[in-house]
Amino acid sequence: MSLSAFDAARPPEGPRRRGGRRRGRRTLGEVGMGDGSREGAVVEDVEIAPGDDHGSYYGRPVVKAPPWEEPIAIYLFLGGLAGGSGLLAFGARCTGREVLRRSSRLTALGAAGLGTIALIEDLGRPERFANMMRVVKVSSPMSLGTYVLASFSTVSGVLAVLEVDEMTGRRIPLGPLRALLRLLEGPSALVQVVTAPLLASYTGALLGNTVVPTWEAGRAHLPALFASSASLASGGAAMLTSPVAEAGPARALAVAGVAGEVASMHRMKHAMHPLEAEPLEIGRAGTLLRWSERLAIAGGVGALLGGRNRVIAAASGAALLASSALTRFGVLYAGLESVKDPRRVVVPQKARLAARRAAGTTDDAITTAD
Repeated sequence: MSLSAFDAARPPEGPRRRGGRRRGRRTLGEVGMGDGSREGAVVEDVEIAPGDDHGSYYGRPVVKAPPWEEPIAIYLFLGGLAGGSGLLAFGARCTGREVLRRSSRLTALGAAGLGTIALIEDLGRPERFANMMRVVKVSSPMSLGTYVLASFSTVSGVLAVLEVDEMTGRRIPLGPLRALLRLLEGPSALVQVVTAPLLASYTGALLGNTVVPTWEAGRAHLPALFASSASLASGGAAMLTSPVAEAGPARALAVAGVAGEVASMHRMKHAMHPLEAEPLEIGRAGTLLRWSERLAIAGGVGALLGGRNRVIAAASGAALLASSALTRFGVLYAGLESVKDPRRVVVPQKARLAARRAAGTTDDAITTAD
């Protein structure tokens, strides 16, 4: 007798009787069709809620939620913070802002390191992160993102060691490595500034590349939303850790990030079907995202109007960091919530199919399929 993974779904069967009177025929509601085929329903009868003509298969979700929890949201936030800080560090190096360069480089390494720990925590075992680097798949944001993270973290480590060496008066026992690290500073800074935007935004493409309804519907806007969120977070961190005299570029980046995040979020919601946008506006995710927008606007106004005051700059920077973190948690929770209601999968697809047919697109496999 052959077995398959689907046999685990069948209820246990009692011992078969030999000879004797044959049992009565089974009805359609019982396991087996009663005709000897042993095929039929393998789950109990369920009731569909009145008026729910878009119900799922036997009341089960159409799409399975990814096994992502809070560590992934932490990684999304810290990866964006690291990427934005890498951009600031390069700009500070080019304009001679030494304190801003140093604080941004150290922030970039710290955020990338902690973000990697959060990612490994979600994976469960450290070796799984190494296994992700065994192949390169250009069509996979996750595969490319792993190499972006590894490259960015490596060069950020080189630059951070140089900064700490300078801060301690070159007392770190580097020996002949000091000269080598000095030679690597320029190339490392270039690699950091090239990979920084990718690190800040690839996670948006990663979420949009799934079949989770809310994330998939926002795939055209999530990278811009995450890049903007990274900009305001890194600008806020630099406002906290740098003197106001050198933090001008950080304030400008933060204000631009606020404008980009608010605009991207509203454009994304507007482009979605109402059922796909609903998880972004209700429940825990909706609460987090509303507070994220409020903190972003407050921090942006503070950076724009009072950024030269040390107290206002610090308060604004803290608000911007909190706003970016709430955005990542809110988007994560909204996606996980969206898979629970099968209508968010079926109804938008039917609406898009009807729109394609109404527009005259009737010659492809999507619109001609039954």
